[in-house]
Amino acid sequence: MTDADRTHDVVVWGATGVAGRFTAEYLTERYAPEELSLAVGGRNRGKLDALVDDLTRRSDAWDDVPVVVGDATDPESLRAIAEDTRVVCTTVGPYTAYGTPLVEACVDAGTDYCDLTGEVNWVRETVDRFHEAAVDSGARIVHSCGFDSVPADIGTLLVQSFAAETFGAPCETVRIYLEGGSGSVSGGTLASFGELFEAAATDPLARETLRNPYSLAPAGERSGVDPGQQRRPRRDPLRGAWTAPSPMAPVNERVVRRSNALLGYPWGREFRCSEVVPTGEGLRGAATAGVVAGGLGAFTAAMSVGPLRSALRRYVFPDPGEGPTREEAEEGYFQIRVLGRGTATEGPFTVEAEFGADRDPGYGATARMLGESAVCLARGDVDSPFDGGVLTPASGIGLPLADRLREVGFTAAVGEAGDGGR
Repeated sequence: MTDADRTHDVVVWGATGVAGRFTAEYLTERYAPEELSLAVGGRNRGKLDALVDDLTRRSDAWDDVPVVVGDATDPESLRAIAEDTRVVCTTVGPYTAYGTPLVEACVDAGTDYCDLTGEVNWVRETVDRFHEAAVDSGARIVHSCGFDSVPADIGTLLVQSFAAETFGAPCETVRIYLEGGSGSVSGGTLASFGELFEAAATDPLARETLRNPYSLAPAGERSGVDPGQQRRPRRDPLRGAWTAPSPMAPVNERVVRRSNALLGYPWGREFRCSEVVPTGEGLRGAATAGVVAGGLGAFTAAMSVGPLRSALRRYVFPDPGEGPTREEAEEGYFQIRVLGRGTATEGPFTVEAEFGADRDPGYGATARMLGESAVCLARGDVDSPFDGGVLTPASGIGLPLADRLREVGFTAAVGEAGDGGR
């Protein structure tokens, strides 16, 4: 089936959920119907019609938004949706529970796909099951196109591209710093987090995926020099300040390593990547790092115990579908800093990138990252050697995504450390 035979450029699947609604709102605010053929999808026609009423009330450009109805448990309905669109942009999680039939439908139809997953066990499953088939069908399956893992993955690509262009050599080491942020967590995000621990408790492959720092690399390439995420307070080797473990490191580091492997190791086979939370200098920085590490460790330990995990999911976590208001999503912010260290003929060098936005990272900013990822795929606005496969933002879309995000208010600057970036 050619693109000319497809009705829609992008279908936002799960559009009545919190993340889906934000994404649909963003796309109808950013693009006019003549620029983007958009549809919203889900299983409840009444809720979808109510969403369309709201979208058209908010926009002067959109008189109507087409609705497609299907069910995550009905493969035939998903196949029909995939065959009628260029890109499926999905927010329906937990992906471990609901994502596989949609990926399979897109692979079979040769349809591009992007999502928000941070469930590395499920990404590993789709790599093993669908990568070769997606290569054959020309379906670009791009996981983790939100706060997990666009800032880390595209930020690393910015650093490495600048290093190659300026110094003729890659950075051997990249450190990703969660400098700051303010935002909220929805019930859907926590449900995905709980599903990850549930899988680790029952599935040996999921446990192995979480243990192995290279678990998302291609088959036969799942080993290397990198020891994996930081687990304790540590004085940072590049900045000289204290750092704590990052809760996002288990996802983002593996995604970045997969990008390096898929691209043919342009950053070297001994490339090391880590993500941390900077906590400052001196005794206060060390103490703060200890508190952060202890809190994260205690939460991880609790989620690893079946009865405690069940109690947290039942009595503490918000229900799926709950999340921030539109105003709250626009009031948050995040800032990521990426430092890369390499050695050129003239000697060592350091490259620095900043990646951030003045919106809630998990919703306001994520809606833009996911939405622009879908538009890049729909328009073929990608810098990638791949026409298909189970890919990452850096390997499947590349620097055009950073360009688009700059246009909508993101910071995505890079330069030699200390020169202010560009």
